[in-house]
Amino acid sequence: MLHSDRNGASSEVPFLVSWQACPMGSLPVITPLAGTTFGATVTQIDVRALDRDSFADLYATWLDRGLLIFPGQFLDNAEQDKFAQRFGMLEFGASPLSNVRRDGSVRPTDGSDDMMQVLIGNMGWHQDSTYMPVQAKGAVFSAEIVPDTGGATGFADTAAAYAGLEQPIKDRIADLRARHSLYHSQAQVGHAGTSAQYSGYGFHDGPVSIRPIVKRHPETGRRSLTIGRHAYDIEGLEAAESAELLASLVELATEPMYTYHHQWTAGDVVVWDNRRLLHRSTPWPFDQPRVMWHTRVAGDPVTESADAA
Repeated sequence: MLHSDRNGASSEVPFLVSWQACPMGSLPVITPLAGTTFGATVTQIDVRALDRDSFADLYATWLDRGLLIFPGQFLDNAEQDKFAQRFGMLEFGASPLSNVRRDGSVRPTDGSDDMMQVLIGNMGWHQDSTYMPVQAKGAVFSAEIVPDTGGATGFADTAAAYAGLEQPIKDRIADLRARHSLYHSQAQVGHAGTSAQYSGYGFHDGPVSIRPIVKRHPETGRRSLTIGRHAYDIEGLEAAESAELLASLVELATEPMYTYHHQWTAGDVVVWDNRRLLHRSTPWPFDQPRVMWHTRVAGDPVTESADAA
């Protein structure tokens, strides 16, 4: 049963840090991702074994880079959640994002399977839980089973993208706010709702969330964009103008200089800052299994709460 609990090349020079979580006394190596504005791969480290000071160093690196990639960790669910809890309270613990059912069969792509519809929806750029009353702070994501080809996860740096906007665009969006809804985003892929096949998480009956398009990061102070597939209906704009503006901002934020797509190997673990980065999944041969595990770190209600429509 694949969904049972699992417990039981850079253009920059890599640099060493003196964290106390390294195999055989070696030092972790942090290699910034090449050709983009964010992200780093961290090797020669066991994320299970970080002491307090070492995690403080790791956390500072995470805030600076926005995305950290840890190859070959092979965390079980409890280990993944424990690692995620060092970044903050959990919105939810390790949960499968997978095209494989509990009985081992592959989910159909004919629109009849709610989980598969959510996986297809997640191929649009987005930030997690912007449709909830409190937006997520971040996430730890790991690969258990990966397909032979495809299935990469893309990330995009909205802080660098905002910094690169021309001033007239910054002025135009400075005070704009948009609604965010999972009902809206899933409708774009023809998914009208949820059934017993999917937990229904995010399809809540509470007020629709309203969020500023431009947001200041509560820890780094950098401005970034809160956009993506869940966003729609900018206040004060006609529907067509709102849709056009939101689409153009996503297009600007996902230019190649601001993006990275991670091609997974089983055992990889990543952690990203959801307040800064967009992300998305990408297609793979859907007759092949892909089993990923997602632990979501809750946002601070003081800084990540939405207004209600």
